[in-house]
Amino acid sequence: MNTEFAPGFQARIPVGLLGATGSVGQRFVQLLHRHPWFELVCLVASDSRAGETYGSQVTWAQNDPMPKAIANLTLAKAMDLDPPQTPLVFSALPASAASPIETLLSEHGIFIVSNAASHRTDADVPLLIPEVNAAHLDHLNGKCLITGPNCCVAGLMLALAPLHKTFGLKRIFIATMQALSGAGLPGAAGPLAEANVLPQINGEVDKVETEPFKILSTWQDGKFIAPDFQISALCNRVPVVDGHTMSLSLELQTPATCEQLIETWNTFQAEPQSLGLPSAPAQPVQYHPEFTAPNPREYTPRNGGMTTHIGQLAPCPILGHKFTLSTHNTLRGAAAGNLLIAELLVAKGLLPN
Repeated sequence: MNTEFAPGFQARIPVGLLGATGSVGQRFVQLLHRHPWFELVCLVASDSRAGETYGSQVTWAQNDPMPKAIANLTLAKAMDLDPPQTPLVFSALPASAASPIETLLSEHGIFIVSNAASHRTDADVPLLIPEVNAAHLDHLNGKCLITGPNCCVAGLMLALAPLHKTFGLKRIFIATMQALSGAGLPGAAGPLAEANVLPQINGEVDKVETEPFKILSTWQDGKFIAPDFQISALCNRVPVVDGHTMSLSLELQTPATCEQLIETWNTFQAEPQSLGLPSAPAQPVQYHPEFTAPNPREYTPRNGGMTTHIGQLAPCPILGHKFTLSTHNTLRGAAAGNLLIAELLVAKGLLPN
């Protein structure tokens, strides 16, 4: 299926981008510029910037140069988007602005794949990780709005979902060490963010403690039923540029050896891998025995930033097992993860051609 164009399409699919000038928006621009299925044709920022070129209004913060063709695009207003011209739109808007715009556009018939938190808790909006809960798309019921999870949760669930499926989860404790890029632009403000650990990230604990239950829920008797386990989390901002790291202790429903956990992670495959979607990593989760694994600088850029990397697995005297994982927060946890959602929509025939 990994062909020049998406299956069933004779050209690249035109797409739009909301919130194009921010940190995650810039990641979307990078990825969409060279994407084989999607063509970025419309960029949206605040209404006050409409009519200006993208290049004149963005403070580019990525390592790769800004694509020249994208720099010359004229910024549009969100309400100028039209389903025939841009049937699919990605949203990198801040949560404070996302809700009404995403709702209006989706009701207008545009498929919205959103990185914002605004609709993640809505009962009728899928909270999707394609390798984990692709079956939730079977219950869209005509909705045109899908959200990706929190940037920690996106990588975390690739570690937890295979264990939940094989052994069952019972109790989990998580301590996160989250990169500065997770704070967006201009970033974690003030001198305290430099060479320091900030032990509070507004709203983050609630997301880490609640989103996994929606993602792992199952459809029963006409509604989604959440699984029965417990999560406790502490979230910290650390002076790392990219890559969220998490240390976990967990208790399983069915006891397992460390070797069984490693085999479960390393052999985990799912629908995106079988479909050959362009953004799907060959191995979505991988265990590394190296002494320094899985430090974020070395490991999170691998496989296009789409693999959850795990190391330091050991017996936990309280809960049974403990380990550390790292995940790329602006790729798997944001832009690239959202592209994978959109690719799955196309592969399942949910996007009109």
